[in-house]
Amino acid sequence: MEKFFKLQERGTTFSKEIIGGITTFLAMAYILAVNPSILSASGMSWGAVFTATAISAALATFVMAFLANLPVALAPGLGLNAFFAYSVVLGMGCSWQLALTAVFIEGILFVLLSLCGVREAIVNSIPEGLKKAVAVGIGLFITIIGLANAGIVSTETGTLIGFVNFNMKNPAALVAIIGLIITIILYVLKVPGSILIGIALTTIIAIPFGVTSIPEGWKPFSIPDKPHLFAFDFKGICMTPAGKFSFAVLGQFFVIFITFLFTDLFDTIGTLLGVAEQGNLKTEKGEVLNCKEALMADAVGTVAGACLGTSTVTSFVESSSGVAAGARTGLASVVTGILFLLALFLTPIFSLIPSAATAPALIFVGYLMMKSVVAIKFDDPTEGIPAFITIMTMPFAYSISKGIMLGIISYVICKVAGKKAKEIPVVTWVLAAIFVADLIFEACK
Repeated sequence: MEKFFKLQERGTTFSKEIIGGITTFLAMAYILAVNPSILSASGMSWGAVFTATAISAALATFVMAFLANLPVALAPGLGLNAFFAYSVVLGMGCSWQLALTAVFIEGILFVLLSLCGVREAIVNSIPEGLKKAVAVGIGLFITIIGLANAGIVSTETGTLIGFVNFNMKNPAALVAIIGLIITIILYVLKVPGSILIGIALTTIIAIPFGVTSIPEGWKPFSIPDKPHLFAFDFKGICMTPAGKFSFAVLGQFFVIFITFLFTDLFDTIGTLLGVAEQGNLKTEKGEVLNCKEALMADAVGTVAGACLGTSTVTSFVESSSGVAAGARTGLASVVTGILFLLALFLTPIFSLIPSAATAPALIFVGYLMMKSVVAIKFDDPTEGIPAFITIMTMPFAYSISKGIMLGIISYVICKVAGKKAKEIPVVTWVLAAIFVADLIFEACK
């Protein structure tokens, strides 16, 4: 195990990896309930999607562990599942089978691009300052996820978004604040596994508040449902329901496919950059360690997820919580993957952990990832302004991919305006052009 995962070389231990893997799982276990809830709106079976979510997450995370040796967990991504259900199926009137087909083809293309090194080249082309900004932006992004999941912030406060009153009318918010205080104290005292212990203690504390509830007749075990295996609709790519070829249908499918493709691409890139920055999992050149293999894990996960019957599988920013707990190798990912498989049968146990208990972990990781901000050259406007736009966009637009998109566009603009165009890598020029074209396309819809 030491030889394969290189624990000593990465400055970690077996126990730290175990704790890190468990912490990552607990921080992202909500997807086991949220993903089926969202995709079932498209007509899919809740139980079938739950099974697909757990298995695809486990498979992709195992590939990440053994191929890339990184503490990054994967699962069906939020945002992409909402686009799948509410935009593609309910909005455009497509079948969920056709949406799964788009996800499957996207995954196949990603496998090919990963093999050719195209996705790796894109990651490595992002300037160092923007890489730091991505880590900070993700930190704020997952912080606001934690705040929102626990009900600490709300749009019903009379402002765009604000803190709720911390009283018994908002017990989840109160519990989350208590949990955050516990986590902070444990971390300051340098207690090993402080984030994981914080989640466990918060879950227990939440019982008398009614936030952690144990249902009547509760049993710890359950039998998983059969997933929607290979439920594809290849004819629907270009054929009308009447069986006739249609350019309009083909064009609509292309839009669906491209949206899945680019959102997944830059969500994954952002996550890898953020986790690598936080855990110092980089090469001597400052590039993400085993980047090509990590991107391949993401691609394989998407293909497997589509075959099992779920939306795009992607790297999860919540992996940062495991890194914060000490994870540095793929061993942590092995632990996370095993827990996803166990979740198939132990769903009632994991479902007891409320969002208010995992929220403090996400909020605290926001602090840990904020540390990268000190390395950004804000005194140079051609570096500082793009970094600021990247950091600002991720939490406020609720999108990692949009943060990267606007960050790269503004980077090119600032460098050109500052007469430093020679500092812009060729791939960055290409990405900026693609992003501008995408913005124009969106504006012309």
